[in-house]
Formats: sequence, structure tokens, C-alpha cells
Amino acid sequence: MIQLGIAFALLSALAANLGFLYKHRGANEAPTVDARHPIQTGLALWKSKWFAAGMLVGALGWVFHTLAMWIAPMSVVQVVLAGGIVLVAVLADRVFGITVGRRQWAGLILTGVGLALLVVAMPAATSAHSAFRVTALAAFEGGLLALGLLCILGGQHERGAHLRGPLLGAAAGLLFGVCNVAVKATTGVLDAGGSILTPWVLLAVCASVLAYFISARSLQEGGAVEVIAITATAANVVGILGGLIVFGDPIATNTVGIILQTVAFAMVVLAAALLPAPRTASGPGVGAPATGAA
Repeated sequence: MIQLGIAFALLSALAANLGFLYKHRGANEAPTVDARHPIQTGLALWKSKWFAAGMLVGALGWVFHTLAMWIAPMSVVQVVLAGGIVLVAVLADRVFGITVGRRQWAGLILTGVGLALLVVAMPAATSAHSAFRVTALAAFEGGLLALGLLCILGGQHERGAHLRGPLLGAAAGLLFGVCNVAVKATTGVLDAGGSILTPWVLLAVCASVLAYFISARSLQEGGAVEVIAITATAANVVGILGGLIVFGDPIATNTVGIILQTVAFAMVVLAAALLPAPRTASGPGVGAPATGAA
């Protein structure tokens, strides 16, 4: 069953990255996302055929992701999705004609390898690991929501204006992670014979709606490759940590495993610094949107 979960995770990675690139093109054809007018903003985004297509493809990816989390450990699913981050550059360059610089290629490869090492160094899991403690889950999700708020506020500050796209992308990724962890918790409740009508379902819905708007705005503010990669990385890191902290996925206890995971974490941090395109005096950096927000 775990092998089937890995297959679903691969399909999810492909659909999610393709959907993000569609949404990036569509978001930059739509009016600027305005939190004061959520319904008007949402309808305007859906009027773009590119954004609508991206949402539908992304929804298919979410279905694959949910199936993968249901039958495989969350950390195993996330390592497959981590490798899929490199697909962003391949699809952007070959399909969408978006230039990807060497620095961003390096960041994407470091991200994929680093996230993969984080999980590879863990002991093998033999079950779906869906059980959790309510207090641990509530504290974990609450901390993520607070961190997401800090990212949003950082992007609004004058000093962080040039990083607004990546910071909003990080906030969106954290919220997607909140949703994924809540969905995983719901599968645990269902496996235990409980009802799907749980607070975690409500949390998943609210987090996904917020992530929807924040992600759309991040795609308007920053370059496709950097924002999509940072969003996906944030969601993946949350998934890995959620698997370890909330659902009790096995963690490395030997010296080699601890060293590998430390190196892997350092690689992810370095990659996050490489992903934003360099600022130039003449215009947007590599991977920036071809058209501005209306």
C-alpha cells in the first residue's frame, strides 16, 4: 500500500506544479488580489481561463495528495513531493517559456535533495501513522498560523517589499501545510471509526481558502519559479515536521542519520536564499512575471 501512496504522490507533484504555473499566468492577467473584496477578487481570478485551468489541475493534484496521505506515512509522501519541486523549473522552461537562471536551478536542486535527505535519513515506516494527540496537533497548527501571519506582515513592511512575493508564497505554503496536516488528522479519525465532521475539516477548509487568496497575490508579486518553489518548500517542510511531531513518524536516532538530517536542513535554508531572483536596476529578475498585475 505504501508503494501505491508513493505513486499517488508522484501524480500529485506533477499536477500541483503544472497547476501553479497555469495559475501564475492567469493571476497576472487578473486585477490585483484585494483582501477587502474577496468575492469580487475571487470571481475576477476565475474569469481567467489560465487561472481556472490551474485551479482544476491543482484540485486533481490535491485529490492525489489526499489519497497518498491516507495510505502512506506523511513524511514519505512529502519526500516524493519534494523531488517534484525540480519539475517547476523543467515545466517553466520547456512548456511556459519562463527563463530559469543558474542560481534558481541550484536552489531548486538543493531544495529537492535536501528535503529528500531529511526523510531518507529517517527509519523506514511500515504504517500510515495517522494517530495523533489533539493538544500536539492544535499547538502545531496554531504555531504555523502565527508564523504565516509574520510572513505576511514582513512582506507589507517597507524593508521587505522586494521580497513580498516570496514571503507571501511562504505564508501560502504554510497554510497549505496547515490544510494537509488537518486532512491527515481527519484520515486518522476516519480510520478509528469516527465521523468526518471534525474541527480539523473546518480548519482545513479555512486554511485552504486563505491560502488560495494569498497564493494568488504572491504569484502577482513575485516571479513564477521562486514563488512556486518557496510555496511548495514551505508546505513540504510543514508536512515533514507534522509527520514527526504530530503523527509520530519515526525519526533518526543514530549519528549518521542525525548528521544527514542536519546537512539536509542546511541545504534547504541555503536553497531558500538562492531561489529569489537577483534584484536589478533595469527591471525584474530572472523568472519574474512577463506581465504585471492589472
